[in-house]
This record gives sequence, structure tokens and C-alpha cells, in this order.
Amino acid sequence: MSEADHGGFRVPAAPAAPAAPAVSGASWALGSVVAELRAAGRGIDGARQKLGRQALPSREVLVGIARDLRAVFFPAHFGPADLTDEGTDYFVGHTLDAALLALHEQVRRGLGFPRELDAREAARREGRAAEIVRDFAAGLPAVQELLETDVRAAFEGDPAATSIDEAVFCYPGITAIMHHRIAHLLYTLGVPLIPRILAEIAHADTGIDIHPGAEIGASFFIDHGTGVVIGETCRIGERVRLYQGVTLGAKSFPRDASGNPIKGIDRHPIVEDHVVVYAGATILGRITIGRGSSIGGNVWLTRSVPANSRISQAQVRSDVFEDGGGI
Repeated sequence: MSEADHGGFRVPAAPAAPAAPAVSGASWALGSVVAELRAAGRGIDGARQKLGRQALPSREVLVGIARDLRAVFFPAHFGPADLTDEGTDYFVGHTLDAALLALHEQVRRGLGFPRELDAREAARREGRAAEIVRDFAAGLPAVQELLETDVRAAFEGDPAATSIDEAVFCYPGITAIMHHRIAHLLYTLGVPLIPRILAEIAHADTGIDIHPGAEIGASFFIDHGTGVVIGETCRIGERVRLYQGVTLGAKSFPRDASGNPIKGIDRHPIVEDHVVVYAGATILGRITIGRGSSIGGNVWLTRSVPANSRISQAQVRSDVFEDGGGI
């Protein structure tokens, strides 16, 4: 141990740290683990089998596309801080062009699912991807109009909202419905896989799970939002308001002769215009909630109700005894 001189005092130096042992992939049998991982995932590994033949859609790229489209719809809120009125059209055009170019590549990749394409189908896929993105772009003004009604519904439907801007910036329901309206447009254009990825990006960010197949009318508002589930074949009218924890789901699935769930049937609720569904309500099956109805919190509902219904739980009895009375 060496010493150092500190004002006439000899202070022993700290011992040197031992050298770190050399490590490498061999230290944890990396090759063996990789081989076992490949073997374990073989039954569900269709995606990996496609590597080298066709690229998969990228979740990270789709996150960026959704972010760009959000800025296109709400440039004053999500565009550059120094954006001016004169520069807005340029910013929107530039951002939208970049988003559509990126989307074209993702749609091209998505059209390769769920099966491998032969050379002729692959050639047709190129033209089909361009056609889809062109139709998608043409549908964006209608999406913008719907989002304007959704934002207005959030502001008008929540007394805690101090401004339209607060609803745009802060409400998870606005984020969720924006993703849904984009994903639903792609869904109606026949794009596989990508609408579900976009829906799950919003689900991860907000806790709101909306299948891209669900049809949702104007002025839709989800207040608070966490735990809301809306199934694929739901049809929701205009000016509908949901609170946290609401499920618009399916009952048990009918199965075919082989025991597999039958796909493509209408199995989720129809919610007509001007309906309010309060927190924790569960509405299951292909039933209809009539126009103007109110469904109370924590209600479990598996039957249709007519227009202007008021559905609530059975009244809870509460007896109050003072000073031990009644015991």
C-alpha cells in the first residue's frame, strides 16, 4: 500500500480495486439460450420466418406517424412553438407528406399478411398500397371534422375543463378517439394488422382499448377513461358519453364444429344517440341501448333497453342505529 503526504502526515492510499473479470457471451451460454428460444417460439414464430423475405410493419414508425397526424389535426397544439398563421399550411403539408410516405411503406408491409405472397401478388401489393394511402389521405378532412366534434363534446361534457385547449392537451379520451378514427379509416380500407397496432399504441398510452372495427359517431366523449373497452362490432351513435371502466363487450363466443370461435359475427352492443354510460358498467352481447338512455355505474346489462331508459343497480339498504339502538 502506497502513502500520500498531506501537510506532513502520511496517509495510506486506498487499495486498488480488483480488476473486473472478463465476460462475454460465452459466460452465459448465449448460443445455447438463443437456440432454445428459437425452438420454444417455433409454434408462433411466423413473423421471424418472414425475415429476409419481407419486412414487418414497425410499431416505432407507426408511433411517429400517429404523432405526425396529431400535429396535422392540431398544429397549434402539437406543431412547433413558433408556428405562425402564415406558416401553418406549409407545416401541415410538409408533416402530412412525411406521414403519408411513411404510412405507404407500412401499408405495403402490412398487405403481406397474413400469408406469404407470390411474385404476382407482391406486384399488385405495390399499387394497392398507393391506392389505400391516397384514399386514406382523402378521408382525413372527414376525420378532422369528427375530431372537432369530439373535442367540443369533451369541453362541454366536463365542468372541470377550463378550455378547448385543455381538452386537446390533457384528456386521454381525445388521444384515444384520435387514434381510433385514424385506425378505423385504415380498417375500412382493408388494411390488415396496422389498425390494431395503432389501437394498441393508444391503449398503452391511455388505458382505453377501442378495437379499430368499432363504428363511433360524432361528439364522442370518454371522461377519465382508464379501463374502457369497446369491442370490434360495436356501433355507437352521436353524442355518447362513457366514463371510466365501461365495457362494451361480447358474451360467450359461438364455436364451430371444431371448437374454434366463429369470426365475423356481430357480437357487441349497439349504443344509440345521446346515451350516457357511467363508471364500471358492463354491457355485453348484441343488444341495443336505446336513444337517450342512462346506464348507471357498475350495472351488468345483457338485454336491450328502450329509448330514454334509466338503468341502475337495485337500491342498497342502509340502516343507521345510534347509541346501540336496534342491536
